[in-house]
Amino acid sequence: MTTESEKVSLNAHYALLLLAVIYVLSYIDRLVISVLIEPIKAEFGASDTMIGLLTGVVFALFYTAFGLPLGRLSDRIGRKPVIAVACIAWSILTMLSGVATSFMLLVVLRIGVAVGEAGASAPSVAMISELYPARLRARALAIFGLGPALGAVLGIGFGGVLAEAYGWRMTLIIVGAPGILIGLILALTVKAPKPVTSAAAGVPEEGMLKTAGTLLKIPGLWQIIASGSAAAITGYAIQMWTPSFMIRSHQLNIQEAGMLMGIGGGGLAILGTLVCGYVTDKLAARDAGWQLGTALLGTALSIPLAMAFYLWPAGTAFTLGATSVPTGFLFYMGFAFFGVWWTVPCFSALSRILPANQLAQGTALFFMGVSLLGAGLGPVIAGIISDLLYTLIGAEALRYALVAAASLLLVPCLFLANAIPKFRKQILGAEAARTAVTAAPNSKPATS
Repeated sequence: MTTESEKVSLNAHYALLLLAVIYVLSYIDRLVISVLIEPIKAEFGASDTMIGLLTGVVFALFYTAFGLPLGRLSDRIGRKPVIAVACIAWSILTMLSGVATSFMLLVVLRIGVAVGEAGASAPSVAMISELYPARLRARALAIFGLGPALGAVLGIGFGGVLAEAYGWRMTLIIVGAPGILIGLILALTVKAPKPVTSAAAGVPEEGMLKTAGTLLKIPGLWQIIASGSAAAITGYAIQMWTPSFMIRSHQLNIQEAGMLMGIGGGGLAILGTLVCGYVTDKLAARDAGWQLGTALLGTALSIPLAMAFYLWPAGTAFTLGATSVPTGFLFYMGFAFFGVWWTVPCFSALSRILPANQLAQGTALFFMGVSLLGAGLGPVIAGIISDLLYTLIGAEALRYALVAAASLLLVPCLFLANAIPKFRKQILGAEAARTAVTAAPNSKPATS
């Protein structure tokens, strides 16, 4: 039975919709670069390693550096103002990236985009967790979690169309503009819940680093963060370099590669995210361990599918209009469905074990790991391996660099397997404590 306190308001659904749109926009602005790599390389004379640094390490370092302070700020003053200002700021900087006159200026502007995006992700997860009860949280976070998949569809898929028609500069200007409007709408129309401050929670205020250390002592938390961080290394490498792989190894043009990966792969990722959220809520209601078990299952299934995609030789399965669909791409569609299953369960698991007054800060630690190791190392590792292998095998170097990246998904599987029993014990302990507190007023006082 749903209690009065668990009823969800229309404002919560409206806020979720806007937060999901903002998350989509953040990934559009982040991922569109992947389909613009070849023209940017041509104009500025950049190597694969330089592009890997631009899309990976440089972006990730600044995203990570500002993630925890901005999460802490949102725990204090509220989620909405931090998210709205961040969205407007990174959107303006994405547009300015389209008029960069040098590779170094483009790097500086992308640093600004990274700082802006750091102010939206963790506070958004915290805000959704405050708006929705635990029984619906994975499904709500699954809608929010469509950001990477929809961002791939629009940023990579339609980004390729825009780049083919208008060039890489105008593409960045076009995709950056909507965020300014959406940020203003969020600020002016959404009623956000007041954050639970440390004072309201009855606990002393700690310094930022001490808070991080305290949070990392929560059983299972660091394993969840490590799982997401390791999975993101492969995820970002694949997102950033697969369009170039399809151009180099399957002889597609920029528009064809973007449409196939963005719309085909992105569409399956959208479906996979929604199915994962539903399945996680259903299974976790029976056994708390399934909160992370679904992440382990999906990640394990994605590994052989990714390997088959990158190792399959060039060849056409069928044509869509004038586009030849490579046979190996059929395996990529399966990978796209299961490869996103680590995201929503991890978000939802965090919301269940983190203190309410430190929810954004704890979630920021997760995003920091995902960005520093995932966005930071994924693209640049693939780029470096590609450059090293090029002297040995030539144009097929990127194919085997991405095989190496896909094999790293074994690491999050190990971390998830280790986290499941710790998470289950933590949840069962919290439920037992709540039951004891609820029963206490009904018990008879002891008499001497």
